[in-house]
Amino acid sequence: MGQKVHPNAFRLGVYKPWQARWYGDKDYTEMLLEDMRMRRLILERLRNAGISKVETERSANQATVVIWTAKPGIVIGKGGTSVDQLRDDLEKMTGKKVRVTIQEIKHPELDAMLVAQNVAAQLERRIAFRRAIKQSVLRTMRAGAKGVKIAVSGRLGGAEMSRREWDRDGRVPLHTLKANIDFGQTEARTTFGRIGVSVWVYLGDFDLTQPDESFDEIPARQLLDEPRPAPAQPATNGAAVAPVATPSPAAEPAPAGATQDGAPAEPAAVPAKPSRAKAATPRAKAAPRATSRAKATSSAAASGASAFAAVRLR
Repeated sequence: MGQKVHPNAFRLGVYKPWQARWYGDKDYTEMLLEDMRMRRLILERLRNAGISKVETERSANQATVVIWTAKPGIVIGKGGTSVDQLRDDLEKMTGKKVRVTIQEIKHPELDAMLVAQNVAAQLERRIAFRRAIKQSVLRTMRAGAKGVKIAVSGRLGGAEMSRREWDRDGRVPLHTLKANIDFGQTEARTTFGRIGVSVWVYLGDFDLTQPDESFDEIPARQLLDEPRPAPAQPATNGAAVAPVATPSPAAEPAPAGATQDGAPAEPAAVPAKPSRAKAATPRAKAAPRATSRAKATSSAAASGASAFAAVRLR
């Protein structure tokens, strides 16, 4: 069985930040459950606002909630009444002062969670799942994604037996850590059951040349990618000597008749050819072996010819 890994968790802390940025020692369990209740309240109340993710930050006596949405007007409401009511409900739930920040998603077609919510909404309206998948894939690729994969599973089309269908376009390298892959998963609540929708969007590789202030690992990773200088060679008197530059393998050798300044150099002395008298001695010793081999070969050939003639006459 294949071991499936969540793409965001696979890159967590290396390329992607945490959605909950706070530290809890003894109150960790209470703060975690509190975060879950806050997220559930926001997602249920603003279900039609196109919310991609909810981030939380905590200080001593204040909590900050960052809502990423494609429709900030629905979250704010007329005159800010909706966001004020949401802030009051969160403060009653937590008992602390809550600050709500709204971030707009300018390209909702490239957000995996929003694409999954769009497909789920079409399935709830009883639109054919293949048509919904193909249209979402085409729309995401037109927006500038390098690859997208959408999978739906459940009682597709009201069938008695559940199955899994998927479609993909472009590249989705899930095993590449430096690949910026956004993952989103949601459910479509239909009359014949729930249908799960999973979306992977490949947005290209992470830019390692631009350091991110939210990570401390990026400068170390940049040092690993930079070429390492050659180690200095110690001199006899204890002082370090500059590394010697190694010649490039693609460099062409200089012509034999030229020096470094381009002037013709004197021809080198031609080495003397070895004497033939010395080489003739081993050949003379090996002559009898060659003669004996030739005799053996001729005798074997003669015997074989005579045997063949005898068989032919019979």
